[in-house]
Amino acid sequence: MQLLKFDWNPVTGIDIIGNFKIHFYSLMWVTAFVIGWYIMKRIFTKEKVSLEYLDPLFIYTVLSTMIGARLGHVIFYQSELISQDFFSIFLPFKFKGGFEFTGFQGLASHGAAIGIIIGMYLYRRKYNYKSILWILDRIVIPVASGAIFIRIGNFINSEIIGKITDSSLGVRFIQDQYYKNEIMQRTGINDVKQAYQAVTNNPKFHSLLEAVPYRHPAQLYESFCYIFVFLILLYFYVKTEKRNQTGFLFGLFLVLLWTVRFFVEFVKEAQVDDRATWALNTGQWLSIPFVLLGLYFMFVYKPKNVVK
Repeated sequence: MQLLKFDWNPVTGIDIIGNFKIHFYSLMWVTAFVIGWYIMKRIFTKEKVSLEYLDPLFIYTVLSTMIGARLGHVIFYQSELISQDFFSIFLPFKFKGGFEFTGFQGLASHGAAIGIIIGMYLYRRKYNYKSILWILDRIVIPVASGAIFIRIGNFINSEIIGKITDSSLGVRFIQDQYYKNEIMQRTGINDVKQAYQAVTNNPKFHSLLEAVPYRHPAQLYESFCYIFVFLILLYFYVKTEKRNQTGFLFGLFLVLLWTVRFFVEFVKEAQVDDRATWALNTGQWLSIPFVLLGLYFMFVYKPKNVVK
């Protein structure tokens, strides 16, 4: 089964000019939002909701997702940015150690989930045509589909990598193991892309490659599981009457997605080093409240009134 093992050393984007680059990770986000818009359009059409509410919903969703994901990452995983590189929190640039366009990197799914809930609350206050749970019950379907593409983007970027493994599913993340300056220094090649390619293609540098361990492709595990989260939500919405049980689909989404996240974390490298010795890592502790909240909406919550 060694055929399943491979080295991962991709081109992560398209150079435009200077330090400006279109990252494939960013394109995955765009793909997620475009497909999500299409899914919600089908839902609105199916339920005879005016499409005039769709574009504002899309804008609220995009902004709340990106702001929530970014702030979540900073608060939960990289709080030092607040004092060390404050403007990089809100802008797609790195200022510390030299100005560089980075795109919007460092996004946390827990923060995105909180951001979406807050965003839908604000959206509902302005566009009062359905209850907030009606909106959440349906927005989780495109959100689940979007999660598939976001994790593929993480894989392209060689980020959120898995723990070292000797299984047949191991991947060597070349670009994660060696940072840019180190690769260029060790190879003597002053161009980052050429240096990365030399590590894998030139026998002269194969000794560098041999030091890179195989790791679980945790991003692909998670992306694959989210396909089933999306399909299960779609099934309950299309084929059952559970779509009419207020809060059920929202709760089901929380239980499924964060259960997947909880278990995949066992094969991920800890993102917060000082908590790596805990029985559970930060991602798992943050997932538990979402699962409990989901169970509440699935089995306990009873709406006092329904806004038509």
